[in-house]
Amino acid sequence: MTAPTPTREPRPETIPGLLTVLMPVYNERATIQQVLERVLASPVEKEVLIVDDASTDGTREYLRDKVQGQFDNVRILYLDRNGGKGAAIRAGLPHVRGEFVIIQDGDLEYDPNDYVGILEALRSGRSPVVYGTRFANGMPAMRLANRVINVILAGMVRLLYRVPLTDEATCYKAFRTDVLRSIPLTCRRFEFCPEVTAKALRRGFSIVEVPIRYRARTVREGKKIRWTDGVIAIWTLLKYRWWR
Repeated sequence: MTAPTPTREPRPETIPGLLTVLMPVYNERATIQQVLERVLASPVEKEVLIVDDASTDGTREYLRDKVQGQFDNVRILYLDRNGGKGAAIRAGLPHVRGEFVIIQDGDLEYDPNDYVGILEALRSGRSPVVYGTRFANGMPAMRLANRVINVILAGMVRLLYRVPLTDEATCYKAFRTDVLRSIPLTCRRFEFCPEVTAKALRRGFSIVEVPIRYRARTVREGKKIRWTDGVIAIWTLLKYRWWR
């Protein structure tokens, strides 16, 4: 089942040099205000495209009452039913205006000031795909289970795809927009990360990594990814190794 698209408006004209911050959110009422403030304060030319994935905790109401129409560079799409992170990203992609696009979670684990280095790498022309790596300066504090799966996934990319990637599961994945749109995604949940990584590499794109900062949140703080998502990520990297 494909994700519902909120509107039927035509694809917007691409704005050269602009970064679209594509932010899928689901039940992030506790952090959405602060993360949006941080994103808007980041010193890059940008628009913010929030995709509310049918939140039920007050996130949707907050966006409608406090955010919608208040900022010239913030747009919001509302999905009718919850489909998952991947489905929300796919629903948002046709509405992206920027020449470049980066994925931003609705929590406080990542620092939007790191857009600067990522955008510089994209504009340099070294590759149309740039990932922010959390592991350039060692392993940040995180749960043991998350640490193990991150090591496994990066190792699988090195083994299966012969690419020295250090952080496959990073949220900060950035692309030239036309490149991301050209990749036929089918993901619904957190398998967006391994699917887009595998398909980008299989299409011959290199992935440039840029160091970023990271502060892991706990399940109690709202972290949603589970061990089963790690198993699905492993299977996804295996499945698309021979994809054409």
